[in-house]
Amino acid sequence: MAEDGQTTERVQLCYCGNAKIFPQLLLSALSAAMHTKAPLEVRMVTLDLTDVDARFSPLTEEQRALLERALQEYNASSLVRRVDAGEAYRKYLAGGKNEKGFYTPYAMLRLLFDCMPMPEKLLYLDTDTMCRKDISALWQTDITGYEFGAVKDQEGKFWIRRDYCNSGVLLLNVARCRETGLLARARARVKKRRMMMPDQSALNFLAKKKLFLPRRFNEQRGVREDTVIKHFCRGFKWYGPFFRIYNIKQTDREGVHERLHIDCFDDVFAVYDALLEQHRSVIEKG
Repeated sequence: MAEDGQTTERVQLCYCGNAKIFPQLLLSALSAAMHTKAPLEVRMVTLDLTDVDARFSPLTEEQRALLERALQEYNASSLVRRVDAGEAYRKYLAGGKNEKGFYTPYAMLRLLFDCMPMPEKLLYLDTDTMCRKDISALWQTDITGYEFGAVKDQEGKFWIRRDYCNSGVLLLNVARCRETGLLARARARVKKRRMMMPDQSALNFLAKKKLFLPRRFNEQRGVREDTVIKHFCRGFKWYGPFFRIYNIKQTDREGVHERLHIDCFDDVFAVYDALLEQHRSVIEKG
C-alpha cells in the first residue's frame, strides 16, 4: 500500500492485435487509465503475419512507447510491454482451419497465454472495449478454482446455449488454465475445426469451470448506469419481424454519438485527439 493510501498493485491488462487496431487499443487503454486509480501493466500481444495477409503487420515499439507515456500521465507506475507471439503462433496455430476466417488470427492469440511469459492472473480486453468506471473491482474478483470469469453473451445465451459467454472481457486464471489444459485443448480445436467464432466457442465448450460475471463488466448493448466496461461488439436490433446487424466501433465517433447515442466517453476522445494531432504517423501506422 502506498503512503497516500492507494494500492500499488498493478492491474494486469492484455490486448491482442496488429498495428491497424492500435487506435482502438489506445482508446481502450486510455479509458482504463483515466478511470482506474491503480497503476496498469498492459501487455500488447502481437506478431508479424504479413505472409498470411499484407495488412497484418505487428504492433510497433513506437506504439508501445507512446501508449506507456500516455498512461503514465494518469499513474507514473503504469507500464506497457510488447509481447511477440510469433514463435508460439507458428508452433500451435499457423495454417489452421480458422487462420483465414471472419475474425483475424489475432483473435486467437489469447489461446497462447499459457505458453508465453504471463502472470498467473490476467484481465484480457478486446480492443473494441471502453472503460467507464474503475476496473479494480473486476480485477480483484476472486477466480480461485475457475479457469476464467466472463459475462454471458447477449445473443449466444439465446441462440447457442444458456451458459455461453462473451470472450471480449476475460478475467483469466492462467495458472489454472495450465493445470486443466484448457488453452491447449482450445488451440487444438480451432486449428482442426472450422468455426464461426473459433476462440470464443472453443473456450465456452471446453471450459471445466467458469465464473459468470455481472453484466456491468461487459455491456454489449447500450450504456447503463452501472456499466463498468462497454463492449462495442456486433449486435442486432429488431424492426418488426426483421433484425438488422450493426457493428459500430469506438473509433467511429459519428456512429457512437448519432447511432448508439453514447457520449460518456467524450473525455477520452478529447485526450485521444490531442495525441493524434501530435503522433498521427505512429497511431495510424497500420
